[in-house]
Amino acid sequence: MKKNLTFAWIASLSALFGQLLYFIGVSAFTGEWGYAMWSAMVSMVIGVPSMLRTWKQHKMQHLKE
Repeated sequence: MKKNLTFAWIASLSALFGQLLYFIGVSAFTGEWGYAMWSAMVSMVIGVPSMLRTWKQHKMQHLKE
């Protein structure tokens, strides 16, 4: 079965960058930069492993073709 990894890439990128950009906006609006600091740590903890997992699946899919 061929897996469609488009949704996985979108979810990984939004976890990594979307959350960070959102909280940078919140921090700029409120003036409390602690939101951006905590968001950066959480987005790295969640986003990087999901990007690596998606990249590995993408690589495995192309090896089978």
